[in-house]
Amino acid sequence: MKKSLAAALTTALVIGAASTTFAAANPFSDVPEGHWAYDAVAQLADDGIIEGYGDSTYRGQQAITRYEMAQLVAKAMAKEDRMSAQQKAMVDRLAAEFRDELNNLGVRVAHLERNADRVKWTGELRATYAKTTGDFVNKYEGGAQKDHELLLRLEPEAAVSAHWTVKSRLDAAFDPTRDDAKGENGDKVSLKRLYAEGAYGSAVVDIGKLPVYTEQGVLIDDDMSGVAVTLGAEKKFFGTVAAGRYGLGHSAWGGELREAQEAGMDADGAANLQLVNLNWNPSEKFHIGADYVRMQNESFVHNVAGMDKVCHFWGLGAAWRPDRAIALSGGYWKNSSAESQEIKAEHLKAYHIELAYKGAKPEDPHTFGLHLAYRYLGGGCVIAPTFDGAMWNTKGWELGGTYTFAKHVVGTLIYFTGDQIYSAEPEGKTSQNKLFGRIEYFF
Repeated sequence: MKKSLAAALTTALVIGAASTTFAAANPFSDVPEGHWAYDAVAQLADDGIIEGYGDSTYRGQQAITRYEMAQLVAKAMAKEDRMSAQQKAMVDRLAAEFRDELNNLGVRVAHLERNADRVKWTGELRATYAKTTGDFVNKYEGGAQKDHELLLRLEPEAAVSAHWTVKSRLDAAFDPTRDDAKGENGDKVSLKRLYAEGAYGSAVVDIGKLPVYTEQGVLIDDDMSGVAVTLGAEKKFFGTVAAGRYGLGHSAWGGELREAQEAGMDADGAANLQLVNLNWNPSEKFHIGADYVRMQNESFVHNVAGMDKVCHFWGLGAAWRPDRAIALSGGYWKNSSAESQEIKAEHLKAYHIELAYKGAKPEDPHTFGLHLAYRYLGGGCVIAPTFDGAMWNTKGWELGGTYTFAKHVVGTLIYFTGDQIYSAEPEGKTSQNKLFGRIEYFF
């Protein structure tokens, strides 16, 4: 390992890392039978601290999801002033166990963080293999395209005060087939995130190089430099507003941007980005989300890609979980930029529908999940979609599964088969297929 990489990783380990944010807690995963939390919640219910599910009962013999358990813990946390020391200790232990779910609900556990070490770290080591095939790569790229990656990710987090925390993400990627560093940064560690987060009641403020995520990750699941404010996350209705600068080089359009820059074109790789994401959870089984994204970039998006220099993206998505094992989600998104001879309506929309069964839980060995989806990701609509199977500017079917081989060791396998949505080639649209595999070690 070269000196610059070793030094950067040593620095990361010194400052520590945070709880993982790239894999948000699954609100639909079950609390395993026999988990100590059931006895703790039952005791708190007997003591009158927890009031049950709204009908003044506690269904202690029925397994519940981590999301439901977090809701019960949140209700208990609101009554800390009435608790004994023993009850407070029990609630603190529950809050630590369901910290990710509580944060997703907007319930902060800063008092626990202050009592723990001020600097924390977690991360992952993951190995990824992807193979893309189809008519286009066979004819224009010399055959199947293979991608191998070995990635180390560290996420430092340090508590500054009762309200503020500094967070970051560091990635180092290698190509194991070449036994060499991978990517534009060579042997350097890439700083993906660096931001301060302030929590004041139900309001959360993020400032710096921070994560941005739209409904179901269809429009964008990436990072930007700017400010984000989330209000009311513990309520049924909550929303996020963000604004700043976004680097197009790591978006779905990154390849086209690099080609334009190499050709000597005027192609600025940064765009002004504003985002609004609204969420409504009318019940534990339903979720509805709406997006608006405004992106402005004239030199590349307008002059090279052929779209309006100011693009307006709109979207609406929903999720329904009829029981603990099954979830159905989907939505529709559109770039309302004016059509041109190059950019047609089919290129400016995106939609998908996904049926999921269960889900692999990193902490529970031998758990698994399956999903089947149809995705339509118009190249002029999606900016940086979250999907590992379906690709930018493609439409088709995606089948995937996840499995926890051992505690904190999770494997993923996805196959996508479909077609290009837009093509400038004489033969028109061509087939696109992808096989994606990954194994992750969380720590």
